[in-house]
Amino acid sequence: MDLLQQARAEIDAVDAEMAALFERRMRAVADVARYKAETGKPVFDAVREAAVLDKNTARITDEALRPYYHAFLNDAMAVSRAYQRARLGRDTAAYQGVPGAWSHIALRRLFPFARETAFATWGEVFDAVQNGDAQFGVLPFENSNAGDVSTVLDLLYTHPDIIIARMCDLPIRQDLLGVRGATLETIKTVVSHPQALAQSSVFVQQHGFKTASWGNTADAARHVAELNDPTVAAIASAETAGLYGLQILSAGINADGDNTTRFIVIERADAAPAMTGEGQRLALLFTARHKPGQLAAALDQIGARGFNMECIKSRPLPHVPFEYYFYVQLVCPAGSTGAECQTLLDTLTPVCSTLRLLGAFTLDGAEK
Repeated sequence: MDLLQQARAEIDAVDAEMAALFERRMRAVADVARYKAETGKPVFDAVREAAVLDKNTARITDEALRPYYHAFLNDAMAVSRAYQRARLGRDTAAYQGVPGAWSHIALRRLFPFARETAFATWGEVFDAVQNGDAQFGVLPFENSNAGDVSTVLDLLYTHPDIIIARMCDLPIRQDLLGVRGATLETIKTVVSHPQALAQSSVFVQQHGFKTASWGNTADAARHVAELNDPTVAAIASAETAGLYGLQILSAGINADGDNTTRFIVIERADAAPAMTGEGQRLALLFTARHKPGQLAAALDQIGARGFNMECIKSRPLPHVPFEYYFYVQLVCPAGSTGAECQTLLDTLTPVCSTLRLLGAFTLDGAEK
């Protein structure tokens, strides 16, 4: 037996042990779910998970393997959360659009085991989470080219019981999709969401295609499939091509190869978001007194405590003409703790007219 065969035999033996240990672990997870059902505790406990990750990663004696084990254990805990939610009936995730929409793609990568439910509007997604018809909602929040999705931000402001539970970045690649038998030479008209058309405008103009706006990219692909016309194509994702039986006529036609959309996961708040410090983002919504220097005073407090401000957005206050609320997203500094995060909020409270912790979460990549 050569070295490769020996290594594979050892991996097979370890995998057999791990399968038995996995079943044992998941039986314990089921007991945890039962306890949480009886006590009403949330499935996700950020403080507990951070402590488990630190404790178990420290058990790895080979320092080079520690980051890999950390990632392995993090994935195992995500599977455990999904299993708990399924047992508790809290595994429904909502999105806006139709199968194949980018929100749907993000949902599947974030919640691969969830029951999916689609809605026509972003507001309906919020209402579903607010009313308990869905545990989570997955919505676009910002695009690296087009900027923030203001409607979603306003919905966050007007739904005080909703928090951001998670945030992820999804690279967006737009493909030209057509029916079987279509080619670049047969295409005359391209349909898609206006943003996708704008991102792919150089390619479209080079080929002299006419364009037609559509509600979203996935529905445009479905329309092309139903039309079954080799002269009409859609700009959408490769995943959408598979869903609707289309072929990719040209891949990656959006002009900016770094086009990325940031999605948020919303959840109804059973309690205030748990702040653990280093490694987290904090999302704050606040209003400042309408006097000189009040906004600067709030920002000074943030900078003085070492919290890096990734972004700041202002939006009109509902029903208050020409006054605004602010959204800021902060990065917790290295070595910071949950207590230091709370201290920041305590110092901001007297400076701001209103202050709300919208979320304390990690920033993930949804690309798999």
